[in-house]
Formats: sequence, structure tokens, C-alpha cells
Amino acid sequence: MIRTEKLEFTIGDFNLRDLNLEIPEKTYFVMLGPPGSGKTVFLECLCGLKRPRQGRIFIDGKNVTTLEPRKRGIGYVPQDYALFPHLSVEKNIAFGLRNAGHDSRSNRRKITQIAEMLTISGLLERNVTDLSGGEKQRTALARALVVEPEVLLLDEPVCALDEGTRQTVCAMLLDIQRKLRLTVIHVSHNLEEAFSVADRAAILNQGILQQVGPLGQLLRKPQNEFVARFMRCENIFTEQQDVKLARPHPGKAGMMIRPENILLLPIDECGTEYENQFIVEIARYRDFGAYVKVELAGPLNLVAHLTHAAFERLQIEPGRQVKAVLPPQSIHTFHP
Repeated sequence: MIRTEKLEFTIGDFNLRDLNLEIPEKTYFVMLGPPGSGKTVFLECLCGLKRPRQGRIFIDGKNVTTLEPRKRGIGYVPQDYALFPHLSVEKNIAFGLRNAGHDSRSNRRKITQIAEMLTISGLLERNVTDLSGGEKQRTALARALVVEPEVLLLDEPVCALDEGTRQTVCAMLLDIQRKLRLTVIHVSHNLEEAFSVADRAAILNQGILQQVGPLGQLLRKPQNEFVARFMRCENIFTEQQDVKLARPHPGKAGMMIRPENILLLPIDECGTEYENQFIVEIARYRDFGAYVKVELAGPLNLVAHLTHAAFERLQIEPGRQVKAVLPPQSIHTFHP
């Protein structure tokens, strides 16, 4: 398990503040947040590249806060990969073994094994400047894994790759984590990427931890408005504008409903059994492939995600009026 207690770090005007976090061992954990939220600073504190101003870091119950990086049992892949341009792929991978005390035969065996796992055996003699982005990424990953760490830190590991390669590499990363039974902390700002790998996730904003849990919980039960908006929910209400809830919420509440949970009906369809019905007008729509995003104007300005079948059935076009239904059981409340 990785545990941080009241971790704080200051650089310029930025403050990582009072970060308390537990990451179970052998978990694929994703740290999410917008650029500048402190995700990379958090990783650099974990691996020892930065010394926190206060607080403590524990790995498997051992306080590693003041240990030098190579004694923490961590493999680290920075965002720019930090490969040595004057060295071959093999020598880049071997760099992490230089101070490990193994004999050259043992090192060669380890390099061969990790290269086979990452399908870069045919690249070992090549210079890293001749590699594609995906090949550089796997070389950097091999260098981190060859020392057999218990914890692997990945800083935006696929952000420089094209969409197809990104999906392939994410699948590879998850396979490696499962096979080697590693604890992985993967920094990203991309939700699709996170959903493809994460067991659990956290959201960081301006150095403050907002929420931790399974991604489904962050998606459907955000603790505050920032988390709801980061998880791409655009239907957020700060006042109870004649919206009925499944259960009363004490005091003033923020409310949200996922766009895929909004039901649209023809304007003349009887639906007295539905609560929270609003007459709205189609403002605009956009086809996103897997769904159609429909923006609605009315007493509540809403966004709905429709299947293509539902979109065709409703004959959606700008200016047409429809009924928007907000099922009370799909409305989540949080403290504003």
C-alpha cells in the first residue's frame, strides 16, 4: 500500500496541500486533473525527485519520505520519457541496472525478458532517436520495469501517441500490471484513457484532492461541482428549480443528472407518470459517433445524450419542441 499523510509541497505560487491518500497494493490507480493541478508534482514527491515541505510518504508501511529515489522500489516513466539520445535501446534499458549489483549475464537476461514482454526485442541495437513515439514509450517503460519495482509511476504515458497506438498501449499497460502484480499510479487528464485502465482514481485540482474512488462513483456520485464538471456532466443545478428528488436533501443542495439519463419524448406524448417534465426546445445537436449530443433550451438548459435510434425516432432538428424528463432516481445531490 502507498499512503501519504498531510503531504504538502510548494513551488512558486503553487501549493500541493494536505494530501491524504491511500492506494491499495496491486491496484491500477489513475490520478486525474486538469493541467497544472499538481499531478506530476505528486508523482515526483512519491519517487523522491522532490522533497515535500511537510507530511510523510509510506510504501508497504515503510516511511520513505527522506529516502533517495533508488531505495524506494519505484519505477518511474516521465512524460518526456527522458531517454538518452546517444545510447541504443539496449543501453537505455540497462541504465537502471547499472547500480543494482547484478552480474552482466543476469542483466542481459533481464533485458531480454523485458524486451520480449514489450515486443521491442528487434529494436535493442537501434538508437532511440530513430524510434517512433510508441517505440520510445515502450523503451522507457522497459527501463523502469527491468529493475523489478513494486510500484510503477507513469506520467501522462500515452499523451504523445496517436489514438490507435494509445489504445494499444493502454491495453498493454493493464496487461503488464496484472501479470507483474504491480501497484501502478498513472497520471492523466483524459477520461477515456482512465476508463481503459483504472481500478480506482482520484481527482486533483489546484493542489487539493477532490475525490477518490472507483471511476463509476466519480462519474455518477461526484462530491462537488468541480468533480461533476470534470467528469463531463453539464447538467448541474445550484437551486431546486421545481425539480423533485427521490429523497429530500437537507439544506441547500447542488444537483446533477448525467446527460445519458435524460429522457426525451415527443411533445404530444402523454406521460403523466413521469415526474420532472419540462417543455424544451432543441437548440443544436452534434453527432459524436457513439451518441448524439443534444443541447436543449427551456426552464432548465440541458444537455442530453441520445442513441442514434432515439435521435431518429424523435426527428430532432433545431427549433423543435420536446419533453425532457429528469427521473428523480437519476438526480444526484451534493453540497454546493
